[in-house]
Amino acid sequence: MPKLALIHHLHLHRHHHLLLFLLISAANAAPASTAATTTNHHQRFKEAPQFYNSPTCPSIDSSGTNQMCSDQAVHVAMTLDAAYLRGSMAAIVSVLQHSSCPQNIVFHFIAPATANHRHLRRTISLSFPSLKFQIYPYDSSAVSGLISTSIRSALDCPLNYARNYLANLLLPCLRRVVYLDSDLVLVDDIAKLAATPLGDHSVLAAPEYCNANFTSYFTPTFWSNPTLSLTFAGRKACYFNTGVMVIDLQRWREGDYTTKIIEWMELQKRMRIYELGSLPPFLLVFAGNIAPVDHRWNQHGLGGDNYRGLCRDLHPGPVSLLHWSGKGKPWVRLDANRPCPLDALWAPYDLLQTPFALES
Repeated sequence: MPKLALIHHLHLHRHHHLLLFLLISAANAAPASTAATTTNHHQRFKEAPQFYNSPTCPSIDSSGTNQMCSDQAVHVAMTLDAAYLRGSMAAIVSVLQHSSCPQNIVFHFIAPATANHRHLRRTISLSFPSLKFQIYPYDSSAVSGLISTSIRSALDCPLNYARNYLANLLLPCLRRVVYLDSDLVLVDDIAKLAATPLGDHSVLAAPEYCNANFTSYFTPTFWSNPTLSLTFAGRKACYFNTGVMVIDLQRWREGDYTTKIIEWMELQKRMRIYELGSLPPFLLVFAGNIAPVDHRWNQHGLGGDNYRGLCRDLHPGPVSLLHWSGKGKPWVRLDANRPCPLDALWAPYDLLQTPFALES
């Protein structure tokens, strides 16, 4: 082989190996981000079964907008985003499946203003063609400056704070709503929960856990302050989980409770009085003044603690709602082939269309 041709051959050979090296390096460096992108932006969901009202169900006005405000309907509010979409879809299935009047349930979804609402609307409509729902844009710019870092980064997501603004975001004609997190499933009729009596003065109802160490939700700075420490004076304040609540929106608006919550968040920015995300401001405003709900309606903590997300058992007693609050989410553990035993109770509601699923 002539000398010039040999040099050219060696140059191409080295170039080929360099290109191969770069491709392999890129493939090894990027699987995590690629997987995350695929998970968040290319999820496909199956169509859910159609669920019908029993003959005894009342009729709600089907003339367009009015059904979104009907007092005969059960109104459910949930947040909606790409990260938890799979959980939200499972929660919707569970609500409909166990309802005696599924066609009387109206969903009110709060989604980030920056989200692709058209994609979210299409995703829900394809899986639930007959679902009555509306998507409300949530501008998180105001609350973002009030969020303090907490013990787990997922708790700092601005969408976690959307529940503070429900009365402002949802239609003003709505009187009562059931707020649900996206990491839960119901195994009972949501109409029972929605009918929880709020008494003459309570703004919201939720299961209370008075055996929990309530003082641990606030810092020594809070308890050592002579003024702040009197916040709960005269109130039998107990911990409650804000992932399942029945809310009287009219009373909320009349009492301007959004402003009360924001005032505590503003104080938190000046002096650290709590550590756990969006929960403590709710406790500061409402603890000791809420209507009780049976514990069966929030078997929470199934996601484990906020640090390791270890497996947990159910609390003693009957179960109407399973809630994977905590670090571990059932769809993540199932995908990683490391599920906890109770994750098997979530799996039947999963609508995710796997790439290898065969069309029947």
